[in-house]
Amino acid sequence: MPLLRSWLASANSPDTDFPLNALPYGLVSTGDGPRRCGVAIGDMILDATGAERAGLLRLADSPLLAEPSWNALMAAGPATWAALRTRLTALLAEGSAEQPAVERHLVPMAGARLHLPFKVAGYTDFYAGRHHAENVGTMFRGPENALPPNWLHMPIGYNGRASSVVVSGTPVRRPWGQLKPPGAEAPVFAPSRRFDIELELGAIVGTPSRMGRPVTVAEADAMIFGHVLLNDWSARDIQAWEYQPLGPFQAKATATTLSPWIVPAEALRPFRAPGQPREVPLLPYLDEPEPMALDLALEVELRPEGGTPTVISRTNARELAYSFPQQLAHHTTSGCPMETGDLLGSGTISGPTRDSRGSLLELSWGGKEPIPIEGGTRTFIEDGDTLTLRGHAQGDGYRIGFGDCTGQVVPALSDPYAR
Repeated sequence: MPLLRSWLASANSPDTDFPLNALPYGLVSTGDGPRRCGVAIGDMILDATGAERAGLLRLADSPLLAEPSWNALMAAGPATWAALRTRLTALLAEGSAEQPAVERHLVPMAGARLHLPFKVAGYTDFYAGRHHAENVGTMFRGPENALPPNWLHMPIGYNGRASSVVVSGTPVRRPWGQLKPPGAEAPVFAPSRRFDIELELGAIVGTPSRMGRPVTVAEADAMIFGHVLLNDWSARDIQAWEYQPLGPFQAKATATTLSPWIVPAEALRPFRAPGQPREVPLLPYLDEPEPMALDLALEVELRPEGGTPTVISRTNARELAYSFPQQLAHHTTSGCPMETGDLLGSGTISGPTRDSRGSLLELSWGGKEPIPIEGGTRTFIEDGDTLTLRGHAQGDGYRIGFGDCTGQVVPALSDPYAR
């Protein structure tokens, strides 16, 4: 698809994350003002709540953007999502007769504060990247048991903590936890020493499913409202001690950081691509009616406090072995109902080479091979480090991005139980 030109010049720049083709959804405030639904366009934000009040957006019999979240719009379903994109495109397109009316509802992106754009109903983290699964499995269980026997047959996942999902820019405090140092006979309760990130994508469920009724891959595809970048912070030393037999728990509960803009699923449809080749056929309920992988360039940047940033990893979302519609369809096979605002994490996205690994655990191979950065090295995250995930789809003369997904690690509490 070619660039859709806007009367807003900054939206036509090949360097912006937010051309007219994108139209991602966020929650913004300026000064001491209230939080309002906003749409990113170039270097500006369209106050969608204000535009709806002014009658520029008429999506339903009652307002859908009056509350400080996109959940009401998400629950309205695909026909309403499509109507909103069509109307926004018409309002912002080059030559629009409504430009003067729309301009009154634009605010500069610089200086605007961005908030978590939706109410998170639940959070499920999958394990859909094969290179990551093989790397971590090799480190934790040995090369002969790297992949669990079920991994080639279904998307593996676990339920995480919705309460600790935060928006980009939120500081992340180093967690305390129970960990067992190498050679020690007993565990200790101490701050994590092997704190890490996971480079992931997130999918946000818009329309719910019924309890007791699984959905097909095609139905799941229609339920997905949009996508975000996702960093699932991980305490690897806590994880190593608690991991068997039930899997991650407190190691993954500290925080999950999301990029501030929800890129609509429809905006990324032109960037769908075939997924990874399979060694064994999947059961029929996981068959995709069309290619559903996403061709998105991804990177991780590490910046020490007061230092120079270094890009430590570059990879692509096509490395995922299971698409989000497959993940969502599998999630419902037990009859588990999905709700508006449910969040799915893809699992760490790693490529086949060292510089394409999506976590420090892999990049430093369990801490044995330090990662070079500007001014030093890292094995795991140090206090004051800022980690930033970035991603975009590359079109013909334009790109569609998510905005930065950033978090700075601050020191652990000196006494977590002091009051």
